[in-house]
Amino acid sequence: MSDSVPEPAGTAGSAVGDIVAGYSFTGPALDLGALLWGGRAVPEAQIRVPLGMLNRHGLVAGATGTGKTKTLQLIAEQLSAQGVPVFLADVKGDVSGISEPGEAGERVTARAGEVGQRWEAGGCPAEFYALGGIGHGVPVRATVTSFGPVLLSKVLQLNRTQEQSLGLVFHYADGKGLELVDLKDLRAVVAFLVSDEGRGELKEIGGLSAATAGVILRSLTAFEQQGASAFFGEPEFDTGELLRTADGLGVVSLLELSAVQDRPQLFSTFLMWLLADLYHDLPEVGDLDRPKLVFFFDEAHLLFSDASKAFLEAITRTVRLIRSKGVGVFFVTQTPKDVPAEVLGQLGNRVQHALRAFTPDDQKALRATVRTFPDSPYDLEEVLTALGTGEAVVTVLSENGAPTPVAATRLRAPESLMGPLDPAALDAAVKGSALYGRYAEAVDRESAFERLAARGAEGAGREPGPGPGPESGSGPGRGREPSESESGSGSGSGAASDRESDRGKGAAAGRADPSLVEQVVGSGVFKSLARSVGTQLGREISRSLFGTARRR
Repeated sequence: MSDSVPEPAGTAGSAVGDIVAGYSFTGPALDLGALLWGGRAVPEAQIRVPLGMLNRHGLVAGATGTGKTKTLQLIAEQLSAQGVPVFLADVKGDVSGISEPGEAGERVTARAGEVGQRWEAGGCPAEFYALGGIGHGVPVRATVTSFGPVLLSKVLQLNRTQEQSLGLVFHYADGKGLELVDLKDLRAVVAFLVSDEGRGELKEIGGLSAATAGVILRSLTAFEQQGASAFFGEPEFDTGELLRTADGLGVVSLLELSAVQDRPQLFSTFLMWLLADLYHDLPEVGDLDRPKLVFFFDEAHLLFSDASKAFLEAITRTVRLIRSKGVGVFFVTQTPKDVPAEVLGQLGNRVQHALRAFTPDDQKALRATVRTFPDSPYDLEEVLTALGTGEAVVTVLSENGAPTPVAATRLRAPESLMGPLDPAALDAAVKGSALYGRYAEAVDRESAFERLAARGAEGAGREPGPGPGPESGSGPGRGREPSESESGSGSGSGAASDRESDRGKGAAAGRADPSLVEQVVGSGVFKSLARSVGTQLGREISRSLFGTARRR
């Protein structure tokens, strides 16, 4: 325990009273722990976070081994108990125990006694997922079309010019009705555009050089050789599955990432795809008394590393706007400086675990962290280096939206199993899931690769026409959102239950929009493209902030 945590300046009685008053909420709240004062916990001073403020986003930060994962587990199980679904990225594979009751022991009993916790073992309803089925979990896949050129460029580490060129390739494929389901579809379209037969098509879409197309093609080939093909394809995961409850409890969705830790750009960008997909599928709901979902984005620094300005702008806008969809996002990383200032400014709830200051860079990061907190009587540089495991400095948003007093806190112990689930039990849970039959087996239907291969075999010089729609029995697809002229209104998409029946509906052709290319690859990537496009270009997929395709 951290007996060396210094006491704040000022009179103890008045300072503790101010903190107690700052965390005395009238509505439902999550219990984080007890105030740390002079090296001991004060059970009478409970540190809490209002349930209704969790869609104002948050940050959980701290050095390795300081207890961030247990903090996520503590918050997640309380959200579940309040009927709020939770998404957790399980990077190290050690959070699966949340589905099972915890085990009492001396350390748990001691911690509970210190913080005034009535500890009772209990697990949460949980669903286990794995990217592309690599690992223990129901496979999570995305089609290349839905992933979009902006996120894919981040994964492929393309520069801005190459990202714009990839956007043009998507535009070409959409216009020709060449469905991009998996990576071989995209590779086939790029290869066609640099072939003798397809080289003339480059002039039609403009701005894409054969050299740049070759770079994209080589990047895709290398990406496939790394085993990335498993993550793209069908059946595509419906992010509405993350909003489920069971018997009044929120389902905790755990995406196991331990098997793909060596591909950090991939899994961090895939997490952003999940969040972006939720953003444009959910209706506006404003401020609710509790979130519809709380999304924990672990290893957040990977998302922002080497990100383009446009990519950061899209992240910032998504985080800012998704609050009105009822979704809270918590970024989890080592120091606040890992998160750009524009995003950090959106994070109203803070749980800062200990930081180390062994090097000049560490000391600089420590000082930068201190500056992100509200004014307080603490010497935060001293406090943050003295905290023990399972202790943190906390400030959250009160029920009226004002920051609460900064409080050094000894956190509660999770009531679920603190460790990985037994592998046999985990496999049984995965295969026993109602979702397993829906997503387990990959489907490879006719799409761009097969259509271009057929064209080459026939030796025909005609353009590839639009592909067969879902009505012809070609399998599951992903349609675009109808324009206002088609739907009769400008309203947003419906609930998750309505999306399932709309999957795969083809887009109707409409009037051409001459600014489409700019919208796809320039600043317009961050504008809604829910409109019809020209019959001469065939069918065009509507895209959102990250260029991801939108469902109806």
